[in-house]
Amino acid sequence: MERKRDMPAFAGHPYWLELKATLALSWPLVLANLAQIGMTTTDVVLLGRLSSDALAAGALAGNLYHATLIFGIGLVTAVSPLLAEEFGRRRHAVREARRTVRQGLWTAFIVTLPLWALLWNGEPILLLLGQEPRLAADAGAYLRAFQWTLLPVLLFMVLRHFMAALERPGWALAASLLTLLVNGVLAWALIFGRLGAPALGLVGAGVATTIATTLQLGFMVLVLTRHRLFRRYHLFGRFWRADWARLARIWRIGLPIGVILMFEITVFNAATFLQGLLGSTSLAAHAIALQIAATAFMVPLGVSQAATVRVGRAYGAGDAAGVSRAGWTAFGFVMAFMGTTATVMTAFPDALVGLFIDRSLPGGVEVARLAATFLLVAALFQLADGAQAALSGMLRGLQDTFVPMLLAGLGYWVVGFGLAAYLGFRTPLAGLGIWLGLAAGLAAVAACLGWRWLARERLGLVPATLGLRAAAAER
Repeated sequence: MERKRDMPAFAGHPYWLELKATLALSWPLVLANLAQIGMTTTDVVLLGRLSSDALAAGALAGNLYHATLIFGIGLVTAVSPLLAEEFGRRRHAVREARRTVRQGLWTAFIVTLPLWALLWNGEPILLLLGQEPRLAADAGAYLRAFQWTLLPVLLFMVLRHFMAALERPGWALAASLLTLLVNGVLAWALIFGRLGAPALGLVGAGVATTIATTLQLGFMVLVLTRHRLFRRYHLFGRFWRADWARLARIWRIGLPIGVILMFEITVFNAATFLQGLLGSTSLAAHAIALQIAATAFMVPLGVSQAATVRVGRAYGAGDAAGVSRAGWTAFGFVMAFMGTTATVMTAFPDALVGLFIDRSLPGGVEVARLAATFLLVAALFQLADGAQAALSGMLRGLQDTFVPMLLAGLGYWVVGFGLAAYLGFRTPLAGLGIWLGLAAGLAAVAACLGWRWLARERLGLVPATLGLRAAAAER
């Protein structure tokens, strides 16, 4: 039979089919991540219009908050590979999925309480780290309004991982987009006193995001209890019933993930504090460049989340070839995307920075010039940043988290922070040297994780019996 003219020769190739499946899962996760960080980006843009000092204080508070948030997110991320394995082994694993989600929600409540206590003392922590008292006081006030977002965000992430494991992430995307809109309107009103609201400045941004994330969680609960695809799992039924073995497994897998993410975010936070020691101009410029880089990072982050699900499903199904195919497909796409973003950052740094700072404000021209310089360095590590994100997600699909945690600590803190501190304060590079150190740390982590993925079978991460299980299932 003659091949149809509109059917490409590669359309039935396993890697092409895997790419389609990965992208179908990735794009809602990417957009949801962009919407999530869009709330912070909106606050940064609005605070940049308020004053450079407000932007600097918001950066200090935001970095301290995200250090705690990212740890919590990493911890509950263990739900994703566990659910993927369960659905890969048995398509309709209702009881097992419900128990895993329930213990994931428990984990969110457990970890939030001590993190709230930490954030409540944000001002003295920032003073201890050597920040300016005026900026520390403003940042502390912002945190006391902003910290309450932690619980609804972590609960939302557990529910989002459940939807992603079912390869139905669209509702989480809808919730995130709705939240982005609500947060933008509320932040604008409460920061500047619009629509009859009081002008609360920094505190207004925190109140707005707290309200928006609470509504986001409510939307997800409504969908999961009403939609026929999800309600059959009865996720919130018998919520009080413990499953201690499953809870321990979530912590055993999730704790190293949380530490890995905390290593990454805290090295960037430490770099922010180092920039603060160099002055408010350097700190504000750093906040802008970091926000742009973090926004670009949402795409590889979403693809890495999809890779965890795709690799985890193949792992649960006993498909060793599928594990390899799912991992390399995600990795290749991430590399192509981050190469593109690096080109854009190199070609248009001034235009990108102009979105975040009004040059007519006092000190605005100097902040914009320095931020554009930092952005050129950020462009250099886009590939390394994307590579480590993709590889982390691929290894999480194999539930391999402990050794990657050790490798991340070595790369981010020994290589990255060590070079950042040395180049920033022992050479004339100053703030630029801090960014170069960060780039080196990312490259070191990417190289280590890449070696581990390549050696996955030799290291026993993919058991030799995996391929035999798939062959037996086919027979």
